[in-house]
Amino acid sequence: MYTNYKYCNSLTQFSRLKTHVVNIGNIPIGGNNPIRIQSMTNTETLDTEATVNQSIGIIKAGADYVRFTACGTRDAENLINIKNELVKKGYNTPLIADVHFNPKAADIAATALEKVRINPGNYIDKRATFVQLEYTDEEYKQELEKIRERFVPFLNLCKEHKTAIRIGTNHGSLSDRIMSRYGDTSSGMVEATMEFLRICVDNNFLDVVISLKSSNTRVMVQACRLLINQMLKEDMDFPLHLGVTEAGDGEDGRIKSAVGIGALLADGIGDTIRVSLTEAPEKEIPVAKKILDYFKNRENHEKIKSLSKITVNPFEYNKRKTVEVNNIGGSNVPVVVADLSDEKNISFDIIEKSGFLYDNKKNNWQTTNFSAEYIYIGENNIQTTLPVELGVICNSKVWQKKLNYYPLFTIDEYLHAKEKSAILNFIKIEYVDFDKKIIKLAKNDNSIVFVLTTNNLNRAAEQRAFFYELINQKITAPVIINRSYSENNLENLQIKSACDTGILFIDGFGDGICLTNKKGIDYKKINETAFNILQASRVRTSKTEYISCPSCGRTQFNIEEAVAIIRKRTSHLKGLKIGIMGCIVNGPGEMADADYGYVGSGKDKITLYKSKQVIKKNIPTENAVDELISLIKENGDWIEKL
Repeated sequence: MYTNYKYCNSLTQFSRLKTHVVNIGNIPIGGNNPIRIQSMTNTETLDTEATVNQSIGIIKAGADYVRFTACGTRDAENLINIKNELVKKGYNTPLIADVHFNPKAADIAATALEKVRINPGNYIDKRATFVQLEYTDEEYKQELEKIRERFVPFLNLCKEHKTAIRIGTNHGSLSDRIMSRYGDTSSGMVEATMEFLRICVDNNFLDVVISLKSSNTRVMVQACRLLINQMLKEDMDFPLHLGVTEAGDGEDGRIKSAVGIGALLADGIGDTIRVSLTEAPEKEIPVAKKILDYFKNRENHEKIKSLSKITVNPFEYNKRKTVEVNNIGGSNVPVVVADLSDEKNISFDIIEKSGFLYDNKKNNWQTTNFSAEYIYIGENNIQTTLPVELGVICNSKVWQKKLNYYPLFTIDEYLHAKEKSAILNFIKIEYVDFDKKIIKLAKNDNSIVFVLTTNNLNRAAEQRAFFYELINQKITAPVIINRSYSENNLENLQIKSACDTGILFIDGFGDGICLTNKKGIDYKKINETAFNILQASRVRTSKTEYISCPSCGRTQFNIEEAVAIIRKRTSHLKGLKIGIMGCIVNGPGEMADADYGYVGSGKDKITLYKSKQVIKKNIPTENAVDELISLIKENGDWIEKL
């Protein structure tokens, strides 16, 4: 069974997936080389001075590679001027051209820079129009032959100039041909990539890096896993570039990137990464460094008990089936538990930081988008009235039979307890504690919810192994994923907790999350981080979701400013997805599951979408946000702020 699902060296012993070395200028990738970091300029490529200056900022921030867009042949021709200027200033960092729609531009770039990225979705094929087309086997074969006829001369040019390439497949820009056979799926992304890789192998061209990206973290992770599985079957070992496209800005961009990239790094996958933020490109580098640093020396982790069998398909999302205990498990979304156990007295202010608001006029508590379902108080006291919706978890030693109060036991305490809750009992457990006693207990008691912790350096793998054994033993008790940190810096906490827990939620595990932090980060921020991880992992929506690209030289309006304005005016629209995209290359595709789209269509011009349908074209930017709000109102999705 595991052979069919294989995509990494091991699910319990951390090691990097072995790939072959690709030389990109003076900084090789793959093999035993360090995982590389890159970013992309957002200046116009024809503006040599601005592009050179921004490149230097990216390099100084610590990037191993810098990428530029090459929209057309004029942009591609100017790449050599950019490279020469950087060399004059003492910078020999390898440079990459990013080409869409224009094979001729790719040819020119191959003679100038160390690497060229092409997109299978639009290199020869027409980007998907989202109109279902039918291709006969013969027509499909003819289209593949057209690709080969144009792609092979490009490979020969790259051989001549020792230029590497990246086959960069985006979920948002699959072709009509691929969509007709595979749909808007991870399988479609994989096949689009493999078609090009097979041509490379047939022509003995192996200086290739591959990427499969999506703004949907679940799709991105599953596609990369599935691609590796397919490469293993066909005896390929190309290096992988990791990234979540259109991740957004601020905490959303950081958490979403850490969820997607971290889920793959946790299994030893990845040879280079890019964190795509809708911010200045040099700001991406420190975030990428923090993600990579978190996985350093992970191969030295404590041994994890091997798994008896692997029955979970890592290429598809299937939520683990659990019984419903109170409001946890079953068909419920994952709950959030706020750990307040460091507070000796739980006051009114602390309850507010757990996501509730007190309405002075009505003299009661009001829930918000970030209201935790439970608070853990340890052995402490509560000094205020509580929201009726809030459950209280306390240590079994001090637990009393009060309404909405539930005990937390150790395993030994639970086995010997004289009093238990008739409704809900929490049991703290690590995978190393899993034994026959636990199996028997969990199969015969439907009041149990496990609180899963770990002290293993290979955190996600050990906690994942626990879920595998629950499934193998047909145990359906819900599980709260608990991770503990000691962070003073919020960004560090966001990145580490997203890397640790996102992979589990993406795999359909976990009925709740509890983040414990032993240092001075505000409870409100910790609570919001837990909700944001669930949203980034696509298992619970708590607020408006913004799918926004990092921008590049193709973007002809101020996208950072647009995101800020749209966020300010729409952030109260819980559950709505709004795509804010720089151009049409990936815009319509990556925001395909968005409710509304705001896409650059020219110099300070915007086109508005409702789902995949164009509604209004070429709106001046000064009017575009108002027009977006009007469109949302016209379709009945607007609510006024409270």
